[in-house]
Amino acid sequence: MRPSVLIIAAISLVASAKADQGPVPQHMAPPVMREIAPALADYTDNVLFGDVWNRPGLAPRDRSIVTIAALIASGNTVQMTGHLNRALNNGVKPSEIAAIITHLAFYCGWPRAASAVLVAKDVFAERNIPRDQLAPDSSPFLPVDEAHEAQRSAGVEAQAGAIASAFVRYTNVVLFGDLWRRPDLTPRDRSLATIAALIANGEVEQLAFHMNRGMDNGLTRAELSETITHLAFYTGWPRAVSALPVAKAVFEERAALPEKAPNPDAETKSTSQTSP
Repeated sequence: MRPSVLIIAAISLVASAKADQGPVPQHMAPPVMREIAPALADYTDNVLFGDVWNRPGLAPRDRSIVTIAALIASGNTVQMTGHLNRALNNGVKPSEIAAIITHLAFYCGWPRAASAVLVAKDVFAERNIPRDQLAPDSSPFLPVDEAHEAQRSAGVEAQAGAIASAFVRYTNVVLFGDLWRRPDLTPRDRSLATIAALIANGEVEQLAFHMNRGMDNGLTRAELSETITHLAFYTGWPRAVSALPVAKAVFEERAALPEKAPNPDAETKSTSQTSP
């Protein structure tokens, strides 16, 4: 079967699945994409924005957080302007965008965060967003689970204390003792951004810890599954495929544990384990 026929068939399947959900968004692909790579433009209009962004299981606001985190992590600033505007339209606050950039400086590096700041500055200026909407939240730092924090801190000390004592101090005092407790972003959203950035950069070694942390912070299995699916389009199928076995192991391990009582502080309380 010719590639053009496969493309038409794939688009027809998506259109059929979306028939009951209203009209499919058109012309999301820029004109230059349709001119140079028309098949890519069709996938962009009909699959990525016509289907993926409208799937249940992950709210549009969360998809924007995931996408922004992936773009920052991979240094794709060219696409960032459109997605920062989309995030604002989807309910992500300007102060939350600033907090995500700050958070990802620790997980993706200062240079990538600094590059994102320049793009965000232009977006905020174009939308006439006042500086007071970017001011840090003055609320008290979020509480932690002292027992879990002590366990996580001890694990970092045992792993790296004899090798890089300054690294241990920055990890325990700054990364987890300060950044993760800042009130300008909920622990759930910090986890979502962190997981997206790790998948974007192929950092599967840290992924199990942060998926567990994310679920402790309120993310659901369905939301994590949709995050991986969404990121296949923004970070590539290989990175998404690499994340799948980690998610499978996390889901199975948690399913085998006794069910935890609901945590009423899931949106505001940070739990800790044993890895950065």
